[in-house]
Amino acid sequence: MTESSDLHASAAGLAALSICESLLLAMGDLNLMGEKEAIGIISDAAAAHRGVGASSKDIALHREVAAILDRIIAGGNSVRRP
Repeated sequence: MTESSDLHASAAGLAALSICESLLLAMGDLNLMGEKEAIGIISDAAAAHRGVGASSKDIALHREVAAILDRIIAGGNSVRRP
């Protein structure tokens, strides 16, 4: 990938993550789901990335995605905690 396409892919990924985090926060604020459900969604997403990938590069990418999702859970980014 060129540096420009790397930047575009990173920006697209961050935009998608921001939208998802905002949606989880909004659903929590509207009492449509609680902290446990929001964390469950993020945990399910992380689990979907564990142990997948055809090449070593794909495996590394999916491992990093799972690690990011685990850090989101640990940091509470997508849930408002009292």
